[in-house]
Amino acid sequence: MDQLALLFVILLAALVSVPVGEYFNLPAPVLMTVFGGVLAVLPFVPNVDIPPDLILPALLPPLLYAAVRRTSWRQFTANIRPIFLLAVALVFVTTLCVAAVAHAIVPGLPVAAAVALGALIAPPDPVAATAVAGQLGLPRRLVSILEGEGLFNDVTAIVLYHVAIAAAISGEFSPWEAGLDLVLSAVVAVVIGLVLGWGANKLMSLLGDATLQIGLTLLVPYASYVLAEELHGSGVLAVLTTALFLSEYATDADDVMTRLAGHTFWDIIDTLVTGVAFGLIGLELHNAVRTASGRWGELLGWAAAVAAVVILVRLLWLLPATWLTKRLHARRDIDEEIPVGWRETVVMWWSGMRGVASVALALAVPLTTEDGGPFPDRDIIVFIAFGVIIATLVLQGLTLPSLVRRLGVRADSEREKDFEKELAVRATKAARRKLREIEQVEDLPEELSEQMLRRAFDIGIRISPDMGEEERREAHEKRARRLKRVRQIQSEMMSAARHEVLAARSEPGADPEIVDRVLRHLDVRSLR
Repeated sequence: MDQLALLFVILLAALVSVPVGEYFNLPAPVLMTVFGGVLAVLPFVPNVDIPPDLILPALLPPLLYAAVRRTSWRQFTANIRPIFLLAVALVFVTTLCVAAVAHAIVPGLPVAAAVALGALIAPPDPVAATAVAGQLGLPRRLVSILEGEGLFNDVTAIVLYHVAIAAAISGEFSPWEAGLDLVLSAVVAVVIGLVLGWGANKLMSLLGDATLQIGLTLLVPYASYVLAEELHGSGVLAVLTTALFLSEYATDADDVMTRLAGHTFWDIIDTLVTGVAFGLIGLELHNAVRTASGRWGELLGWAAAVAAVVILVRLLWLLPATWLTKRLHARRDIDEEIPVGWRETVVMWWSGMRGVASVALALAVPLTTEDGGPFPDRDIIVFIAFGVIIATLVLQGLTLPSLVRRLGVRADSEREKDFEKELAVRATKAARRKLREIEQVEDLPEELSEQMLRRAFDIGIRISPDMGEEERREAHEKRARRLKRVRQIQSEMMSAARHEVLAARSEPGADPEIVDRVLRHLDVRSLR
């Protein structure tokens, strides 16, 4: 099996892991990690040969962009305090604790190398967190905090990692320069993200066509990441800024086709790239086995100790941080989403899985220092990082669903239903207002006016069936049954038309381009 064939196997597994995970109630990223580990021990499967410096820029931009599409700027600003406590403060604390323990238990491990190890395993993976949280039906406030933490903790961790690597290579470290690098990296990233977001928004309006617009959204995250890295900014933060800008300003309410096609496109990209990323984590078992040859007991002990520190520090930090957030939340009337009760705090703690960023940073540790000597204990750092990633992904990922069930943490369905009903009412009122505006300008027949008024009510009641009085709901249900039958007949008629046009594609003299154009017209009519 060559590497191209291996890539296709992983892509296929990424698709299959979704229904398998849903059937067994297990996160698809965890299944892909296990599958990659199984492939790694098979003798006919080759070692993955991807340059380490390409892993982050190849995988992170589309994954981050897809994740940001599920959030909003308002949601981020409303949760800035819990996100800061998790994405910045907790990353610093975890890095320092891991560095202290690693420096103490691994003989001869320099402080800078220990800090690099702490930084690369400090950030929980945003892809794993959002994928797991989305499948388990957790409360929206928890999902929001986990998404925010996952999206912004990489920024802090990667800057710390680069500072520690530079110190280990050169043997010099300046706290002031490190702090200045952190600030400048953030400023450069935000500026680039905003500029590219604004430019992409303008270009989308010029392109017009849905296919071209969606293609642009695939290029923009990569451009934002690469440009920020070239200018010594944070590529991750630049992608987040660009994506937040586009999600806020590049949405046209009337551009139905682009929105539907874009949603489907990014669901596909998210599924495939996530599968590849976590499959690569499992495939790295090759290197771990080679490193541990003859030293299994010692290296596994160190990896277990560091994994225990990572998991324990998150719990010990979350307990006071959640308490502090609740106290501050009680004093100020803001729309902030915080964990409610110890059960949700425990779920947040156990959701701190490590993943793609940690693997990429571990593999990107340089082979040599400035004086030409080997990077201190590089193989040990990579093995410990790999052990922590596997322990958190497999142990926490496989047990999180049962933990959520035991604790009874579920989404607030009543609150979600109320909000859905509120949106249905607002949509109905907006439709009625527009109808009144039209009636003031045009003299509509009374029958048409009444029909349009019923259609306006139908807009809301199709969103939320609980909306309206019992009598009107019954009338709507009667019309809905009739409409359902009409649509069934229309669907069968359109199906016959599509089959006839598609059959013409194989007829002598038929122009396939014209056939496809007519077929697309029928598809759009069917969608409407």
